[in-house]
Order: sequence, then structure tokens, then C-alpha cells
Amino acid sequence: MADVTEYAHPQLTTEPVLWNRHPDGVVTLTLGRAERLNGLDNSLLEGIAEALRVCASSPEIRAVVLTGNGRGFCAGADLSAERIPADPLIRLRAKFHPAMQALASLDKPVVCAINGVVAGAGLTLVCAADIRIASASARFVPAFSKIGLVPDSGVSFFVPRLIGWGRTYEWLALSDEIDAARACAWGLVNEVVAADGLLDRAIAMAGRIARMPGLAPQLTKQLLRRSMTATLAEQLEHEVELQGAALAAPDQARARDEAVRRLRDGIAVRRGGAGE
Repeated sequence: MADVTEYAHPQLTTEPVLWNRHPDGVVTLTLGRAERLNGLDNSLLEGIAEALRVCASSPEIRAVVLTGNGRGFCAGADLSAERIPADPLIRLRAKFHPAMQALASLDKPVVCAINGVVAGAGLTLVCAADIRIASASARFVPAFSKIGLVPDSGVSFFVPRLIGWGRTYEWLALSDEIDAARACAWGLVNEVVAADGLLDRAIAMAGRIARMPGLAPQLTKQLLRRSMTATLAEQLEHEVELQGAALAAPDQARARDEAVRRLRDGIAVRRGGAGE
């Protein structure tokens, strides 16, 4: 596990979020409350927000893998961990919202490795990621309606954008548990893998994205985010703006020349084979 002092803010302490460094600028952030199925108490929420702020401000970090320690990914709010405030809405705004906004606003790609149960607000940690890879043993349950509550922490924002209005409403209203296979069929996750290969697969995916030249992965993420509220005319202008930023990236010209060379070499090989 990497010492957090290797990052941009030497004073940072992100426990109970655990850090690991990998090649190509990939870091793994692991929710570290396994004894509570990584339920979200104040310390974990603060740790998530702080860790993501470090990722955003550290140029050596190019991609993030988010996962959970132990049997669960995240069981949602841990209501037993601390005294419930007289006004629970204060805690939502003060603790949950900063963590979810830090994840949603991170321009660097986030791959979520879903190692077990996901419930309640844990769904936002999953759905706000860019790529979601689930263990075959993962389970997903909204849980809110079963205790007479409405979805919060961004669940009602992210879930319908992935699986559509009708399916989202039925699922959130009934709070039925679904398995990884159904989550993949719905589009809630990108793929399902065996439990023992989950983290390797997620790190490999993050590494492939991180190795892309220049700022392309980050700028593509910005474009997709803007497209959710833009008109076509606005989005065309956004594309021009960010294409300019991509062209100005330090290693873009080298990467483009290398891609053109590979393309020409491939065409030459095919032509040579056709003439034999």
C-alpha cells in the first residue's frame, strides 16, 4: 500500500480509504471498513472526498480504481456507527454530498471494481464511475423504499442515466435485489468477471485508459458530461473547444505521428501480402 505522502498533499490522511499505486499512473482506492461492509460513516465519507481531491490535483495520477475491502463493496449509510443527528438532512448535505460530488466531478477516469453487495448510497459510488466491473458474486439493492425513504446521495440522478426511467422507477420503488448478471443485462455494469480476477481486470482496464496519449481520456469524459445538458449546437462547440485542448497537449503530436506510422505500416503489410 502506497504511503499517501507520496502524493501532492503530504499532510493528507485518508483513513479508512486505503491507497495502492500501480504502473501507468493508476491508483486503487479501497473502502476500508470491511467489518461494516464498508458502510458509509462520517470518517469514510470524509476520506473518500479527500482522496478524490488528491487524485484530481495530482498530475501523476491518470486513472483511479475504486473498490471495497472484504465481502462488500458498500452497504450504504452506516446508521449504527454514530448518533443520528436531530436533522439527518444536515448530514446528507455536509458529509454525503461532498463525497459524491468529488467523485462525479473528477475528470480522470474511474473504474469501479464491485466486489460484493451494493446498497443504498453505495449505488452512487458505483454509478458515478465511468466503467463498472462486477464480481459474479455482487448484489445490488436500493433499500430506500423498504424503510420508507426516497433515494438520496445522487442515486436518483445517476441510475436513470444508465438504465432508463421506467426500469429505474420500478427498481427503486420496489427495492428488489438484483444479481450481477441482471445488472449487466440492464446496463448498470459493463461486465461481470470471476471474483478472483476482479481487481486485476479493473486495474488492467484503468491502465489501458491511462496509457492513452495526452489528455484524451479526461477531455472525452468532460465532453460526455457536458452532452447531458447541451443542445447539439452547444455540444459541437464543446467538441471544438476541447479538441483544441487535446491538440495542445504536450505529447499529442508525437502520439499522432506514431499512430500514422503504424497505420501506414499496416497498409504496406496488407498490400505486400496481397501481391504475393
